[in-house]
Amino acid sequence: MDFVRQYRPVSLALVAGRGHYEAVVKAALHCERSLWIATANLKELMVEDERARPGRRRTVSRGAEFRSVLAVLAEQVGRGAEVRLLHASPPSGPFRADLRRLPILQRPTRGGFDMRLCPRVHFKAVIVDSEMLYLGSANWTGAGLGAKGEGRRNFELGLTSRDDLLLDEVQGYFDRIWSGGECRACKLRDRCPKPLDGG
Repeated sequence: MDFVRQYRPVSLALVAGRGHYEAVVKAALHCERSLWIATANLKELMVEDERARPGRRRTVSRGAEFRSVLAVLAEQVGRGAEVRLLHASPPSGPFRADLRRLPILQRPTRGGFDMRLCPRVHFKAVIVDSEMLYLGSANWTGAGLGAKGEGRRNFELGLTSRDDLLLDEVQGYFDRIWSGGECRACKLRDRCPKPLDGG
């Protein structure tokens, strides 16, 4: 999977800091059909609770309430969305604890929720409904995606795009790894906990 594509004009938006939360996390929270996430590190991510409730404004304020992003993903899966998490290292303890509390996320199902570990994954990508793409430095963590307060966030930089060709390229790259297309030639195969090609 070594390649360099030709230069061509592509519309992009540059995001940094809290911009990751506004542009990437909020798009992920509103996915309708699919959400594919590639990350090296996978940690609990608390998101602002935007659900409408009597007596509560929908706008986010300093007194915003928070809930686990996994609870939001469980709702999306319940409505028929496909959620794929491709990650390089075992998820954090709090992430695993949240996962155990959500039965709909416990059983991998085609077109539902699934996680796959590949120790070589280091690219960071978020693909929402095959329509919006994020590529950048941020892992799927609160500090990476701008969910932490000022002074507690990582210094991250990334790009978002709705370019169809770029989306096709990145989805193809993601899917090849997801499907185990690179496993047989991988030099970490003997140490990999579960090669994705099933062999």
